[in-house]
Amino acid sequence: MDERYDAYCAADPLFYDSLATTGASTVEFAVAARPVPPGWQREPKDDWFVYGPAGDTLPAQGWKIHLSAGLENAERVLATAWDYCVARGLSFKFLRGPRLLLLRNAKYAPRGSSGKFVTIYPHDVAELELACKELGELLTGEVGPYILSDLRYGAGPVFVRYGGFAARYCLSPQGQVVPAIADADGTLVPDRRDPVLHVPEWVTLPDFLAPHLAARNATTTNDLPYRIERVIHFSNGGGLYVGRDLRTDTPVVLKEARPYAGLDATGADAVRRLAREAEMLRRLAEVPQLPRVHDEFDLGEHRFLAIGFVEGRALNKVLVERYPLIDADADPERLGAYAAWARDVHQQVESIIDAIHERGVVYGDLHLFNIMISPDDRVTLVDFEVAAPVDEPGRPGLRNQGFAAPRDRTGFAVDRYALACLRLALFLPLTQLVRLAPAKARHFADIIAAHFPVPRTWLATAVDEITGAAPTPSTATTTATTTAATTTPAATTPADPADFPADPEGWPRLRDQLVGTILSSATPDRPDRLFPGDIEQFRSGGLNLAHGAAGVLYALAVSGAGRYPEHEDWLVERALDPPSGSRCGFYDGLHGVAYALEHLGHRQRALDVLDICLREPWRRLGHDLAGGLSGIALNLAELAARTGEPGLWDAAWQAADLVGTQVPATDADSGTATSGGQHPYAGLTRGRSGPALMFLRLYEISGDPALLDLAATALRQDLRRCVVRPDGAMEVDEGWRTMPYLAHGSVGIGLVLDQFLRHRPDEEFVRAGAAIRRAARSPLYVQSGLFAGRAGIIVYLAARAAEEDRRELDGQCQRLAWHAMPYQGGLAFPGEQLLRLSMDLATGTAGVLLAIAAARSAQPVTLPFLTPWGLPPQ
Repeated sequence: MDERYDAYCAADPLFYDSLATTGASTVEFAVAARPVPPGWQREPKDDWFVYGPAGDTLPAQGWKIHLSAGLENAERVLATAWDYCVARGLSFKFLRGPRLLLLRNAKYAPRGSSGKFVTIYPHDVAELELACKELGELLTGEVGPYILSDLRYGAGPVFVRYGGFAARYCLSPQGQVVPAIADADGTLVPDRRDPVLHVPEWVTLPDFLAPHLAARNATTTNDLPYRIERVIHFSNGGGLYVGRDLRTDTPVVLKEARPYAGLDATGADAVRRLAREAEMLRRLAEVPQLPRVHDEFDLGEHRFLAIGFVEGRALNKVLVERYPLIDADADPERLGAYAAWARDVHQQVESIIDAIHERGVVYGDLHLFNIMISPDDRVTLVDFEVAAPVDEPGRPGLRNQGFAAPRDRTGFAVDRYALACLRLALFLPLTQLVRLAPAKARHFADIIAAHFPVPRTWLATAVDEITGAAPTPSTATTTATTTAATTTPAATTPADPADFPADPEGWPRLRDQLVGTILSSATPDRPDRLFPGDIEQFRSGGLNLAHGAAGVLYALAVSGAGRYPEHEDWLVERALDPPSGSRCGFYDGLHGVAYALEHLGHRQRALDVLDICLREPWRRLGHDLAGGLSGIALNLAELAARTGEPGLWDAAWQAADLVGTQVPATDADSGTATSGGQHPYAGLTRGRSGPALMFLRLYEISGDPALLDLAATALRQDLRRCVVRPDGAMEVDEGWRTMPYLAHGSVGIGLVLDQFLRHRPDEEFVRAGAAIRRAARSPLYVQSGLFAGRAGIIVYLAARAAEEDRRELDGQCQRLAWHAMPYQGGLAFPGEQLLRLSMDLATGTAGVLLAIAAARSAQPVTLPFLTPWGLPPQ
């Protein structure tokens, strides 16, 4: 689970959105209603209100002050900060309202920015020192979460950090566009916002901060009777560690709780929840298969709970390894063995929940991550932070959205609902969609029954619990829908697989359903995005190909759905005046917008956008296709050929030459076999297959064999980061999982491999291509999207001509129904994490539309640059 997505689920029940952008955070702090001081300016910006004296000239970077606060004292802290800053002419900003403050300090909020409530911008170190001293005195006694990226001044809510004031950007070592500061030589480098204090090496810590740094470093674990042996994970509420009691040599798990941080939906912080966990575990001490309380203690201001170490792994990880439906060749014996194991796991969990209920407690947080499986398949439940007596009012303040009960379920019914979701998720891990349309549960039961030897009565029990329906007859095999007990935000019925027209004859009808859905979701009155999509829209903007309007309009056009001038006007207007920090890349920025505009018939506007791109320092970008030089070179070359602009050819070859220096004939990172993180990425959009694609296309128009050599080198570098699974499928190895998908997985590599082999034979590539082909045969792909789901598999298969590929293609198109969701009388598809619907190209409905068009349209349809150009040599 990507924890970033949770914060974007608070504003809208159907789509990822920002509280600040939508105005859903309607309750603002009282200070926000004050008149703007004379001679001052106010600017709403993302989650913030920014204030400053008109004409104030700030340095581009320096020491800034952050103030933290809790929900109870935020108004007081903010009023103090306002009065102080306005009286002294200090520019500042603050979070708009309490809901945004809660989300900023929530359990799964980003740890590097958590706690930052007010930011103040001193002009120099002297002003910094005075402001810290005076604010420290004014805020004596006020509390707030510790800001992990900063140095605390004194014992209150005042913190400092060196960083950027102006909006400047650079490329990180991982190839991402990130906020930047200038180093001692004036070169832009990443403005690090890690959850640890970082003072750039060319910056001297002001003398007045030295005692505060010493105080920070004085707290250590040296005097504890415990040794921390490894980290399990961190959240904004604290860490989870495997440790050992040095007094008894007993292995333990240490849970850390930070005060005022890690808030849940009720506003409870991590310390309060940790106390509740200890209380509930003691109350449930006689229940088998639960951890036991070992100790409680404090370290500095943090609270710790030591519980007994549980041998095993979380069910979500065990499920990935054992689940047979990712293998197209899984035989009935394997499916039967898995079904028996899964039902046994569920029975154990159900027995534990029953024992908890007998003692008058609601567990409240049942999901795959909190179920531990021992090597002998014994189940243990962990994480009792939100457990509560059944007679206690209220609902759990934390939830996993694939298992969280609707609001009409309270008490023990919360756990019964989660048990029903678990019954389905063990066989089809898509229960996040049930939150959007509860009747989808019946569809899932049909899919499970068609693939696993599981009694329909066993599945019907779960369906009835989820939908709130009357008990279903044991002989029921219908896929008809039932009315949910609570309002379903998406619609009242799920897509029926028997009525999912993914066959060639049904393609026009399916296209109309998808197009109608996309168009009905449009919000042309919004300046930030036209179509709802992935949360990346709120980082890279709502214009680009991957997640913005350009990608949706391109997919509509190439799929034969027509042109929509009013939406194109929306895109043109914003592309010609892009906001500060807009990217220039092909999938993540303005180059892709220019490509889409050209294909939509707006040639001069496309050239105008290209002109904006070429005025930026694009030569500093990385090598990748999504945001780097490979995508830029391909776009420049295509538009040069279309328009006859010789300057575009020159720029295209400059970009290609720069990529050629980054993909050397000998691989400098040959020892790295893992993709992502601190390692080079593999795959089409961020890996070396993007440069390989660029070299191939340029070889086709120049005939230079050196370009084909570079393409081969780049492909071998990506193949080095792949592994062959037990079923013979080759997938990208990310260390903790393997990926078959189009953008970051193996089928994207396979697309380029197949095209390379049209130009030059290579036995290694032939073998790799055959193994990658097996990765496109899985019955289950957890997501449906183009970049990381089944739609991308379809695009890969549609590009192949063998008869076996056509048969597999038909099956994959039909299985898109597994994710199909009702919306506005049509069909829509969920985005990343399956928590909300999406309309964008990379993750949502537009990408599915393009994929089915690639499979069914009479005209060739695919993503840009994935077919030979046939352009004249230059």
